Amino acid sequence: MAYLLDANVFIESRNRFYGFDICPGFWEWLDAAHAKEKVFSIEKVSDELVDDDLAAWAKDRSGLFLRPDADVVKSLQATSTWATSQDYDAAAVTTFLESADYYLVAHAHAHGYVVVTQEVIANTRKKIKIPNACIGMGVKCLGIFDMLRAEKARFVLDAT
Repeated sequence: MAYLLDANVFIESRNRFYGFDICPGFWEWLDAAHAKEKVFSIEKVSDELVDDDLAAWAKDRSGLFLRPDADVVKSLQATSTWATSQDYDAAAVTTFLESADYYLVAHAHAHGYVVVTQEVIANTRKKIKIPNACIGMGVKCLGIFDMLRAEKARFVLDAT
């Protein structure tokens, strides 16, 4: 199983759970998981990481952030069709179709990735949340801790 990470996974991890200074093991694990072709994200997500240490980290890992291909283009159309056929406000659909979230779900749909996000399902007409779009497109969606547990990630304190 391979995963596509949402921008909020990187941002929340850096800001809250796994700051570069307190848990470098998380970031090392991401690099190792990527080397094993288990963890990726997309270019549109890297575009959301700007002007800080996280952006610099991402820039050094361009291979982590996938570009859309012909299969993704087909899935973009299918995802757009799904979004416009739902009972969301027009503004919510427009916002979704202009976002990295749209590309993330479509990329996962095209290539069978599992989406990893901090977002949760929401029953609202005002915003299309990633988990809702994943359900609509038949894409598996997990939270970061679920991914880490599934992959048996461990960040062990070095006694030195």
